[in-house]
Amino acid sequence: MTGDHQGFRAAGVRLTEEQLPHLRSHRTELLGDSLPAIHAFDKAHAVMLTEQGLLDPAAGRAILGALRGMEEHGVAQARIEAGGGMHSGEQYLIATLGPDLGGRLHLGRSSGDLIEVARRMTIRWHLHAMLPALAELRAVLLGLADVHAETVMPGYTHGQHAQPTTFGHWATMFEQAFARDTERLLGFHRRLNRSPAGAAIFTGSDLPLDRHRVAGLLGFDDPLPHTMDAILSHDLEMEAAALLATIGATLARLADDLYLWSTSEFGYVELPDRFCGTSSIMPQKKNPDALEDVKSVATQALAALVGVVTAERGPTGFPILERRYSQQAIWSMCAAITAKLADAGQILTDLRVDRDRMAAQAGAHWAQVTDVASALVRHTGLDWRHAHQVVGVFVRLGVERGLTPPAAPLALLDEAAAGLLGRPSGLTGEQFADAMDPRAFVRRRTLHGGPAAEAVRRESAGFAERLAADRRLISELRHRVAGAEDDLETALDTIIGAVPAESGPDAAGPTGAGPTGAGPR
Repeated sequence: MTGDHQGFRAAGVRLTEEQLPHLRSHRTELLGDSLPAIHAFDKAHAVMLTEQGLLDPAAGRAILGALRGMEEHGVAQARIEAGGGMHSGEQYLIATLGPDLGGRLHLGRSSGDLIEVARRMTIRWHLHAMLPALAELRAVLLGLADVHAETVMPGYTHGQHAQPTTFGHWATMFEQAFARDTERLLGFHRRLNRSPAGAAIFTGSDLPLDRHRVAGLLGFDDPLPHTMDAILSHDLEMEAAALLATIGATLARLADDLYLWSTSEFGYVELPDRFCGTSSIMPQKKNPDALEDVKSVATQALAALVGVVTAERGPTGFPILERRYSQQAIWSMCAAITAKLADAGQILTDLRVDRDRMAAQAGAHWAQVTDVASALVRHTGLDWRHAHQVVGVFVRLGVERGLTPPAAPLALLDEAAAGLLGRPSGLTGEQFADAMDPRAFVRRRTLHGGPAAEAVRRESAGFAERLAADRRLISELRHRVAGAEDDLETALDTIIGAVPAESGPDAAGPTGAGPTGAGPR
């Protein structure tokens, strides 16, 4: 019987015909990134069943020993050969130990909690890779801000020159955006890291399962408190896809800025050749391929979000099989975004910045004249609205007469003021020159969060402290999971090696809950 076992869907049980091959959802090749999580759940569930007396010690030793043996021969290969998808552990055990032993693994469990545990653990594993990549990119941006705290450049709104700023101020803007992405992922992690194990298909079991014990062995903080919600609510998948789309959009915006600034028309930055391609017909071309590649994740992540949300349509309990596609989209996008975060960090580290070109453009298109209006208010007592109008006329006259801002004289401002106010502007030559200096424009903005070098460096110190705290938390989450993995292996050693009971589950406390954790390594 062990050699021809076909799993619970075999013809001749409930159904009389073999299922069409393309409809078989329990196929090992569909497990993707979740296979290690399914294997861990098989072990944790068997440990709990043994500790609860639902498996006798001999059966527990045999099952856990066989699962260990699977690892020695390669989990992926053994499960692929066994077949059965998420139930490949049971099929392997039946083939190895026979149905009387192997058929006991699924006691108190369902495809429902099997796949939900695996989904959460797999997303958690991806988060534990993505969060350090986000932290590293934030560190690169803070380093860039320090180097370029005094690199004056134009700022843009509506695609037009707006006000002078610095490249360092731009870098810390993105650091803050990615800091919020980190905060959102950590909040999501707290909601994600709760265990569906023991919820079965949505009502749990009449057997005395210890859900806390399994949760602890798998690195979860605690079990989900509602068995139907644990299996049939899937807002977390939608949240995951939305977070990925948000990070992807921020990455794309960063890449778009550099992409635009690398054009000949801007000429602010240049990528090293290893990040670039060329043309098969135009020998002069240097295409910023790496930036296009980083930008591409925004499109992919948005498509994944639409797919995941669409898969969740319908009444509770109806969308089941669609999730095998949406979960693959989430896992694929997690890996893609983690890789692009690393790519963006390398691009920024090696980017060539033309400080002189940026500085020359910072005041070349009247972007500094906000401070001319401020000077009129500060030095002459004029109200802001009239000051704004005077400067608007000043700029229009300069443009009409073909003057560049460095060539515009105080007399032109006085002419504008006379036309509107019936008198000269009242500014001295020194006051006017200072107001028209783009570097002075930036230096004056020392307010909290401003672009002045001292402000950027002052605020960056706080940003660095937040980054250090996030890194400690990320490390702690990963460390707690490593501890849970060690606890699971210790539990197997205890059962397989018949270690005395006092070193077993009772040592973890009255519920046998064990330590909490946050995801696989």
